[in-house]
Amino acid sequence: MSAEPAAEPAPAARPTGAVTGPDGLLRCAWGDSADDYRVYHDTEWGRPVHGDDALFERVCLEAFQSGLSWITILRRREGFRAAFAGFEIARVAEFGPADVERLLGDTGIIRNRAKIEAAIANARVARELDGGLDALIWGFAGDPDRPAPRTLDEVPAVTPESTALAKALKKAGFRFVGPTTAYALMQACGLVDDHLADCHVRTAR
Repeated sequence: MSAEPAAEPAPAARPTGAVTGPDGLLRCAWGDSADDYRVYHDTEWGRPVHGDDALFERVCLEAFQSGLSWITILRRREGFRAAFAGFEIARVAEFGPADVERLLGDTGIIRNRAKIEAAIANARVARELDGGLDALIWGFAGDPDRPAPRTLDEVPAVTPESTALAKALKKAGFRFVGPTTAYALMQACGLVDDHLADCHVRTAR
């Protein structure tokens, strides 16, 4: 009679709190998983971003990230900037069918027709916004006194503010801006601070 096969080892539990990186600094666990993430986490994520063009870039990149890992976008960021004229709203708003075909052939970006066409359409919407994109997005900033999350499990995927922001963006005519994407935008651009309580970025402020 043959022996029962050995049970497969359980997968290692994914850390949910702050972890110590190779430099000895505590970070949100995702921010220490790759060099690209480490730099982005330490120098950009959660820091306030202002300016219509700068926020337009983030709106576009979050839309392109939908269904993909963020590192996929991060590693193509310079390619995106080159392809989309530095994400200058006025220039992207003038893109036409030839630009769509050019972008579909550009290996430096994510070649998804719906997302490419959405970025161009969103630029045209942003160009016509009363008060500008900065004012619209920052009107939905979260409560700065919200307690710091101690683990990733305490970080929401959607909030009432992100739902309201998504609704406002859609009403204005933006595409690919659901509540989850809107919350990721809020996190990335500093409208909320979701660095964990023990993360060195948060404790250094």
